[in-house]
Amino acid sequence: MKALTETRRRSRLAASGVGGRVVVLMLAALLCWPVIGTTSDSLEALKERGVLRHLGIPYANFVTGAGDGMDVELMQGFADWLGVDYEYVRTDWSSAIGNLTGKKVRANGDDVEVLGNVPVTGDVIANGMTVIPWRKKVVAFAEPTFPTQVWLMSRADSPAAPIRPSNSLVDDIVKTKSVLDGKTLLGKVDTCLDPSLYDMEKTGAEIALFDGTLNELAPALLANESEFTLLDVPDALVALQKWPGEIKVIGPVSERQDMAPAFRPEDRALRDAFNTYLAAIKADGRFDRLARKYYPFVVDYFPDFIAAKD
Repeated sequence: MKALTETRRRSRLAASGVGGRVVVLMLAALLCWPVIGTTSDSLEALKERGVLRHLGIPYANFVTGAGDGMDVELMQGFADWLGVDYEYVRTDWSSAIGNLTGKKVRANGDDVEVLGNVPVTGDVIANGMTVIPWRKKVVAFAEPTFPTQVWLMSRADSPAAPIRPSNSLVDDIVKTKSVLDGKTLLGKVDTCLDPSLYDMEKTGAEIALFDGTLNELAPALLANESEFTLLDVPDALVALQKWPGEIKVIGPVSERQDMAPAFRPEDRALRDAFNTYLAAIKADGRFDRLARKYYPFVVDYFPDFIAAKD
């Protein structure tokens, strides 16, 4: 670090005199070299190590916590396709990106604040991670593997009625949010269920930020900890199956979104390899069978997601 600082100092001095542009160009090349090297070598380095480290968080049916899940099987298949072993590395929502990139970050709206350096413990995050603007600034997402949307949920006995869908998603979102004035709402920071991402503070709701896991949001709602909660489609589908007749969907609060595995931005070769693998299993029907195994009702809400039909 001292040598690099000294190089920068000399470049500023030289830039004011003869040959300054040459020194600046040499410095730029020096600074760019490690990124280029990492990019080109990432896939080969992983193969030499012989293991794909899958960063995951128990969430919905992507990572069940019992050794299976849609994203667990997806990454196990990818590791086998690469010819390496598979290793599951458990993390949490506040640590996952740091465990992947080595930089601990904090979201501030669509911006990101880097808080410091942390150890890298994995090669890919895959647990139903939603592609949202601030995350795109710090990770490189693969091709989408699941469709989603954020919904407003309540207990079945709530006086709030589900909205009547129209031909305008924008209007549907406005109608959904209109029920929140003066009501309590649960959300969770560092996830796609952060109320600030959807301007929920403008609804007049009394917002509480949940300390538990995403899997515990629906139980918290059923335990009367809040009148409403935000859930995304996968978690809502699991909740509707697990507690039939006890929970209901009021309506959407977001546009349609995508979920996808996240890679380090410099690991383009590894991400490209995954995209190639994903295209192959979509083409032969394996991906559709995997998605329907863990989310049998996804076609009821996103009929264009699954290509293969019974």
